[in-house]
Amino acid sequence: MTDVRPVTLVTGASSGIGRAFAERLARDGYDLILVARRKARLQALAGELRKSGAQTEVIVADLTTPDGLAAVEKRAAAGDVAMLVNNAGYQTYMPFVDLDPDRAEDQIHVHVTTVVRLCRAVLPAMLARNSGAVINVSSTLAFSAGMDAPFLPKRANYAATKAFINAFTETLATELAGTGVKVEALCPGVVRTEFHNVDGEPRLRPKVPVMEPEDVVQAALAALALGEVVVMPALTDRSLLDRERESRHAIFATGLSAEIAPRYRAKTGD
Repeated sequence: MTDVRPVTLVTGASSGIGRAFAERLARDGYDLILVARRKARLQALAGELRKSGAQTEVIVADLTTPDGLAAVEKRAAAGDVAMLVNNAGYQTYMPFVDLDPDRAEDQIHVHVTTVVRLCRAVLPAMLARNSGAVINVSSTLAFSAGMDAPFLPKRANYAATKAFINAFTETLATELAGTGVKVEALCPGVVRTEFHNVDGEPRLRPKVPVMEPEDVVQAALAALALGEVVVMPALTDRSLLDRERESRHAIFATGLSAEIAPRYRAKTGD
């Protein structure tokens, strides 16, 4: 009798971090559902993974479109997905006023709407089994709001969507506590992938350390086993994330007062 292999659905699987996840999980004994826009690349990857013993499905879909998302969502809701890797995404590094509003909206569809809908599609079956995992790929830039430094790109739309992923995942984790289902927001820095290409050429941001995608995947899976929710692969001092979380919660608690702060009170007699 052949053992049944668990199934992972990976979006953005044709290159970079998504491809590294697919390759690693195939070696770890998973079958793969591979999602991306580039059919030839997906088919080539699927063929390679089959050689390692993994069964593969290919879904060619543009997640910026309703039809593309619906096709993936339908497959995600089939009930057999043991792990979801929401990896699909792209950068829009430019001043916000120069960003085409349709492209900005497309990014929101991929980074926000797709993440929400695919999580919602897989979770009922995972909860029924009391097991499962979701990895939502975020970014260190989710923590960069308000920072202005020469090495940072213009990123208002991109950073905001990644901050959403962190808030969504962390809040969802509290709802799922004790269910056997784990969720993770993976926040890598600059990774050696096509993500940073410009006009098809690899132009990584200068003077910024570059991590390999395989190392990002190793950190993500190790953190999942450790039960970490917000994960920054290069962060040695985990307490920094703990303190960041505590600060947010302290701000929330203090902001519940019914009185406005003294500095906002209108001055009279000037």
